[in-house]
Amino acid sequence: MTSKPDADPRLLEAHDLALEALREITPASTIGPAAGYLREEDGSVSLRFENRLAGYPGWYWTVTVARVDDAEPTVLEVELLPGDGALLAPEWVPWAERLAEYRAHQAELAEAAAAAEGDEANADDDDLDDDDDLDDDDLDDDEEDGDADILHAGDLDGVDIDELDEADADELDDADESEDDEAEDDDADARAADVGDEEE
Repeated sequence: MTSKPDADPRLLEAHDLALEALREITPASTIGPAAGYLREEDGSVSLRFENRLAGYPGWYWTVTVARVDDAEPTVLEVELLPGDGALLAPEWVPWAERLAEYRAHQAELAEAAAAAEGDEANADDDDLDDDDDLDDDDLDDDEEDGDADILHAGDLDGVDIDELDEADADELDDADESEDDEAEDDDADARAADVGDEEE
């Protein structure tokens, strides 16, 4: 493993050059005090400054400077980089993968909803079965007590139509018999009157 070269002192002292480069891309109010440096393997140095830009906690303004031979330091790159524990955006996921995950989640929700509806329907069926069982038990209890009025197709609001028909028929028969008896009595009276007239 190759060790990093010692930092060039002139690069470490190039803060004014770094700040000048930073002010070209961001307001001075967003730049905080110096926050150390990083030695790069190619001999360049990244000078760091605290960031005061809202929404980027833990990030640092970073200016990479270098020297070629005995030339003055020059700026290679200026950027905003995250430090340890900085708030980072989530890893980018292609749209096709996100869409596939969304569709899979929607399918799971649909299956769960269908399962819930099935359970609810089964519960309703069980309730209906329980009601039927209760009705059958109530009828059995009433029959045992002798209090049950058995209804059938000829019943209306609990009234046995067949019994009404039989009662009406009995009343008609009684009326017919009474009329026949009255007719016979009238005939007998008429005959008696005729006999009386003949005797006179």
